[in-house]
Amino acid sequence: MATGFSPAFAQSSERIAQVNERIAVSKMVAAARARAGAKWFYWIAGLSMVNSIVVFTGGNLHFVVGLGITSAVDGLAKRVGGAGSVRDMVINGFAAGVFILLGTFAIKTQKWAFVVGMMLYGVDGLLLLRVKDYLGVGFHAVALYCIYSGYKSAKQVQVISV
Repeated sequence: MATGFSPAFAQSSERIAQVNERIAVSKMVAAARARAGAKWFYWIAGLSMVNSIVVFTGGNLHFVVGLGITSAVDGLAKRVGGAGSVRDMVINGFAAGVFILLGTFAIKTQKWAFVVGMMLYGVDGLLLLRVKDYLGVGFHAVALYCIYSGYKSAKQVQVISV
């Protein structure tokens, strides 16, 4: 049955469909990479809180991916004793909450959340460098690289969407 369209028109329609499919796949891949980078904020927050709970309960375990500032607060709270423990959990909960919030916005490919999070985590890494926690600094560098990769992918998602 003849459609009334020329073969050239059918071929160009097919090419347009293929290009649109490639664009959709590229956007999905970039979005998945952005989410992977954003999830680092959740890991940072979660492991920071685990570190604080371990200190609170008298344990000796420590995750290097967590926040250095929460470790500093943990150390100060340990010196103060019982009264410092509640403050410790509130302060560390706030810090973890900031990173959870950043992760929530970064998952939605909000570039500002990646930038603010990288700045805060970078400053935190400088704190670790100051106390010569080189293993912590190294893990901060790896996490920052992964978050930056997510940021680049979030930019791609926004460019592809235009």
